[in-house]
Amino acid sequence: MDEVTFKSDTVLSDVHLYTPNHRHLMVRLNGMGQPVFLSQFKLLWNRDSRTDSGPEGDGRGALLAEETPPSGPGSARPPPGSGHSDATSQVELGTRLDEDGDLDVERRPPTASDPEPAGPPRDKVHPTILTQEEEDPLADGARESSPRDIVRIEHTMATPLEDVGKQVWRGALLLADYILFQRDLFQGRTVLELGAGTGLASIIAATVARTVYCTDVGADLLAMCQRNIALNGHLTAAGGGVVKVKELDWLRDDLCTDPEVPFSWSQEDVSDLYSHTTILLAAEVFYDDDLTDALFETLSRLAHKLQNACTAILSVEKRLNFTLRHLDVTCEAYDHFRSWLRRLEGLADGRLRFAVERVEASFPQLLVYERIQQLELWKIFVEPVM
Repeated sequence: MDEVTFKSDTVLSDVHLYTPNHRHLMVRLNGMGQPVFLSQFKLLWNRDSRTDSGPEGDGRGALLAEETPPSGPGSARPPPGSGHSDATSQVELGTRLDEDGDLDVERRPPTASDPEPAGPPRDKVHPTILTQEEEDPLADGARESSPRDIVRIEHTMATPLEDVGKQVWRGALLLADYILFQRDLFQGRTVLELGAGTGLASIIAATVARTVYCTDVGADLLAMCQRNIALNGHLTAAGGGVVKVKELDWLRDDLCTDPEVPFSWSQEDVSDLYSHTTILLAAEVFYDDDLTDALFETLSRLAHKLQNACTAILSVEKRLNFTLRHLDVTCEAYDHFRSWLRRLEGLADGRLRFAVERVEASFPQLLVYERIQQLELWKIFVEPVM
């Protein structure tokens, strides 16, 4: 196949709306028959000296998408803040016409809300299609040659709604930003991520945390998580963190401990989870009311089993949709999410107290994505009632 096409009944993450490199004729398929892509992100921190200041002087470090020049029309872009519009730039480079003879210009010019880069220009992520003939990224030689400042994530692009966890979403990038900014909060902790998807946030957390339980459901998705963790073992090993991929079904009251089931829990892991976990994470899992109900019920159930006070950090994107029921633009999934936050604050079961706080997204943007106003980060503090 010469280029990737997407069906109308699939969902495509905004992170990868840009045309991928289609230099290969045949893609590698996952267990569900879906094309697999590889995106790379560059770590800018100085990992050899954790106490030194990073490029911005804050000692936090940063991630930057690897600069892969896009191919095709519109690939040459003016530097951000240069004052030249995309249309002007295209005229300067030579007029380009589409199939109908119209002027071909980029449809989305930079907006005033786009942040000014503090360092080198940041290109969008352009995934590379993995081929069956291509060298396995997990081969010994490839693993040894992986730079210590590169994060590699395998993912799909356009998927049915039930497989959106295999894509990279802005909420996961916002959560990863926060982890990198608040490294001291995660230092040496045991972390549980619910609905981890590709495992991006879990991998970033493992650069500072002691143990990260990266959980989701579905053998194919969990295998993708496991592969991404193996791809980034050079990062987690340098930080001393361990990432364990486990199945955690929000519709079940217990954890699967059957050793015959892939990604099941050992009794040792279950004991460690309940004895030491103090941070729970979830990103972009609030797009369906039933799933949101299951997620919050799981959070409450886990909080009652954990031996320590804990903090849940949730990332959500407020998506606007026009509904025939209201004949207006609404945010029903987001409204349902907020109703759960209010319910937790008013919960009085005599054992735990839930406090909710919104985190202002004023911390540095350390990854390449469009941090839109609809992206939000929330904290839920869970403490025993004294």
